[in-house]
Amino acid sequence: MNLQQQIENVMEEVVTWRRTMHKHPEISFHEHWTSGYIKSELEKMGGVEISQPTETSVLGIIRGANPGRKIGLRADIDALKIQEERRDIDFASTNDGAMHACGHDGHAAILLGAAKVLLHNIESLHGEVYLIFQHAEEEPPGGAQEMVATGLFDDLDFIYGQHLFTPIPTGKIGITNGPITSNSDTFDLKIQGRGGHSSQPENSIDPIVIGGQILNQFQTIISRITSPLDSAVISTTKFHSGSAKNIIPDSAVLEGSIRTINDETRETVRERMEKAIDGVCAMYGATYDFSFNYGYSAVVNEDTVTDRIRKMATEEFGDKVFEYPLAMGGEDFAAFSRIIPATYAWIGAGNREKDMEYPHHHPKFGIDEDSFIDGVKMMVHTALEMTQPE
Repeated sequence: MNLQQQIENVMEEVVTWRRTMHKHPEISFHEHWTSGYIKSELEKMGGVEISQPTETSVLGIIRGANPGRKIGLRADIDALKIQEERRDIDFASTNDGAMHACGHDGHAAILLGAAKVLLHNIESLHGEVYLIFQHAEEEPPGGAQEMVATGLFDDLDFIYGQHLFTPIPTGKIGITNGPITSNSDTFDLKIQGRGGHSSQPENSIDPIVIGGQILNQFQTIISRITSPLDSAVISTTKFHSGSAKNIIPDSAVLEGSIRTINDETRETVRERMEKAIDGVCAMYGATYDFSFNYGYSAVVNEDTVTDRIRKMATEEFGDKVFEYPLAMGGEDFAAFSRIIPATYAWIGAGNREKDMEYPHHHPKFGIDEDSFIDGVKMMVHTALEMTQPE
């Protein structure tokens, strides 16, 4: 039986694994049933060295029969705090308030499928393959950071991750060099003014006026401080103040997110935000409390290994492989890509005819299961290719 037939033969199990996990979603840092289920399925396969680097993650190691390099294949396994609204499927979430609304159930199932195929090819496999079932991608500081902190992955030669992605139609695979996601940070700002009667603003320090000017200053940072060639976004998503129409409040709270693609711009934006806040508050006599909260860093695909993955993928998939543009979302795979040469790919999983076009994190989100074979194929061929000795 050739490799393609082996991959095709495992797909029924992949769908079963995915649907089982979809019925039992668990939010970040609480993936106890999920990690236990994954361990059980790996144990059934045999030939996998299994451990739990953290309380709710799983690591399986497959050792090839031939010398070679040590690589990682990563899949995230957590769900989201969302009430599922799809009731046209018989495997809908049974956990109230939790849902696999980003495809991580598919990611974990695909990695299990890749593991089974690789075990069938142990005699031709080189090196070692680390099967990384990572917890808590959805909630900062993220599970990847915790796993990296164990030191277990410091000597990997390469790591590969991928995401089932409904904005891309099933059958397409996006691979891009360099940054593919953004630094994903947040901010909290409290402006302390002085309240008073709305008819006597001169006796008050109006935090709403101050907050409005700061908000505008933030946008000027993007348009006049950062380069037009550098992607950067500041979005103020909360602005809360006041309790009555005739009262100037004494404080205002602003919160939001900051997206950048490199460390230099990230620090420039942070510094200029605080300078803008300090300057406006000083002008009006207000005080403030500001925090810039570092989140996930940008995922960066290293050029040499990504060129190699693109070449392999093109040989297997032909013109289905394309360059997907930079996405300004966040992904904690960055914790791995900052210490290990990495490639992260987008696996098309959208299908309009099957009503699989809802955005990720939507309560009606769904993924086209016909895309799973592409995910398994990418992981299997990546492992066979990248474990080869130099």
